[in-house]
Amino acid sequence: MNDLNLWATTYRQILHNHDNPSEMKFWLDALSWERLEQLTSGKVIVYLNAPSIFYANFIRDKYKNMIENEITNILGKHSEISISVSSTKSVEEIRETPLNTSNYSTNSNLENPLAPPTSFEFNQSNDFSNSSQRGSFKTPQILNDFIDSALTFDNYIMGPSNQFAYASAFSTSEKPAVQYNPLFIYGPPGVGKTHLLHAIGNQIKKKNPHIRAYFVSAEKFVNEFIESIQHKTPGDFRAKYRDNIDLLLIDDVQFIVGKDRSEEEFIHTFNTLHGLRKMIVLTSDKAPKDIDGLEDRIRTRFEMGLVADIRPPEIETRIAILKAKAESDDVYLPDEVATFLGTYVKETVRNLHGALVKLQQFASLTGSEITLDLAKQVLQNSIPEEGQEYTVEIIMNAVCKHYNIKLKDLKGTSRAKQFSVPRQISMYLIRRYANLGFREISQIFGKDHSTAVHAYQKIEVEIESDPELKRSVEMIREQL
Repeated sequence: MNDLNLWATTYRQILHNHDNPSEMKFWLDALSWERLEQLTSGKVIVYLNAPSIFYANFIRDKYKNMIENEITNILGKHSEISISVSSTKSVEEIRETPLNTSNYSTNSNLENPLAPPTSFEFNQSNDFSNSSQRGSFKTPQILNDFIDSALTFDNYIMGPSNQFAYASAFSTSEKPAVQYNPLFIYGPPGVGKTHLLHAIGNQIKKKNPHIRAYFVSAEKFVNEFIESIQHKTPGDFRAKYRDNIDLLLIDDVQFIVGKDRSEEEFIHTFNTLHGLRKMIVLTSDKAPKDIDGLEDRIRTRFEMGLVADIRPPEIETRIAILKAKAESDDVYLPDEVATFLGTYVKETVRNLHGALVKLQQFASLTGSEITLDLAKQVLQNSIPEEGQEYTVEIIMNAVCKHYNIKLKDLKGTSRAKQFSVPRQISMYLIRRYANLGFREISQIFGKDHSTAVHAYQKIEVEIESDPELKRSVEMIREQL
């Protein structure tokens, strides 16, 4: 087997074995083969390249062991990988590098389809009636793109729950409409999807100042379309969205579902922009396959690019979000207060911000310092789950009692649902109520660190959509 066949085989095996092939493909596609070295000891070193420090560090931290294990299995020899960065620039340096648009002579450029066509004149008119006059090469611009300049990648707090979505968004902003189009980001309300939409818009505009970008909620898109029908100006609506946009950012796209004429108009808009290699980024509260009533012809378009999810933030990310928010507001937030809020305000980033603002306002109005006691006093009604911590034994016994299984089965290796679900619930509850880290939890069950993280995040997400699971978790909590 030659080197490239080895990498191709490894690539296929990892995708076949991984729970989320789309996510795994994103990271593997970022790697390129360099060389293989066989040591006299029999060990094999595989050298791979990553496009940036961000990619290299993430893959080392999360997927290095997986890749090494697959190569070892294929070769039958102990194998290690070494990931270097093909560019010496850091992510921050890459962000600051301006795009040299003088190299582009047409908007069909493969590296940057959104680069300006040099033969076009851009005027500042908002008159869409001239959009059909393609012979004049005058393209109206949208004066207000509704992109919030304050929401950037620099002030987006990244953690395990949103790493893939962040990387997908940043990669898209580096080479829009080249590799993945559309980009579809989904997750429950208040976890940072809209922030990423604005961050993509700001990053692309920063490197491509000529870009005609437009941020719109799906509700506004529908309302604009209805108004165009009422005022008999559908041509203006279509010219705005199909002829005068290079980057379309649509928030909460699930709102379009079930509105027949709006769906039809959206499909035509999507097809036109995609055919012109314009970038489309969409957010939703659910994955395309889980959106009720979504037609297959729309679902397949949503899935033809890259689909990335955001989960509710884990405690470390919640604390980092609080510290960053306090710093941006120039407010001192003691570590113990940040930990307290991050521990008990779990639902969304919005809830975190809301709790912090409430605490800041109370402290300002009363002239008090922000302390742990003040936080408990002010937020006592917002934090109903605060209470005593429980031991691992108490939690595991409660789970076993609820599911009528033995402790040895709970801690065993069986993947049967009757044991795996209680095991995941145990990890979730231990994380929340026994104040243990993921590494300690994984050791209790004899699992990898990533298994404990996955179990916690899976239960945290699914209790919001699975009534039976939510009921089981609540009954176990009542036992506690």
